[in-house]
Amino acid sequence: MHRWRTGRIAALVTVLFLSLFALLIGWWRLDPVQGQPQSSLQVASSSFANGASIPKRYTCDGGDISPNLQWPPAPPRTKSFAIIVNDPDAPVDFTHWLVFNIRPDTHSLVEGASTVGAMPPGASEGVNGFGVVGYAGPCPPPGNAHHYVFRVYALDATLPLADGARRGQVESAMRQHILAAGQLIGTYRRELR
Repeated sequence: MHRWRTGRIAALVTVLFLSLFALLIGWWRLDPVQGQPQSSLQVASSSFANGASIPKRYTCDGGDISPNLQWPPAPPRTKSFAIIVNDPDAPVDFTHWLVFNIRPDTHSLVEGASTVGAMPPGASEGVNGFGVVGYAGPCPPPGNAHHYVFRVYALDATLPLADGARRGQVESAMRQHILAAGQLIGTYRRELR
């Protein structure tokens, strides 16, 4: 009986360890708002392909221009879209762009939308990790490539937030309102000098 109980505990510990390991391996793929992968919206860009390197013009080493983003027509009951761009490979998950209250009839953002003030009517931008409203391109320390996750959310509400909101406020306001979401991931590496 004692051996059976010990074996069962060891099996449970092994399962828990493997589950934790799998979670840690895929942590940057998890949605920070809902805690599960999102795939119901196909997010694309003419600026870079999913999984590809982000061209320098969209980074701190280039023009720091926000890339083009495209997504499909809104699912039923969508009242707005929101976008969160982050670098989960940074020591602390780093926010590069927050856009919210994008009208439901909008299916893309043009290249440079943040940089040249070409945001769609009604859309608002939040504060990025550098403490500035708008887009801040990839700017990792030299060395390993970082992943940049561009998430688009379809929401059944407009968020009661103004320009300059912080990521925590946006994520909190989005909870319970996400109808669908999708992501595009790019990478960027800065050379050691």
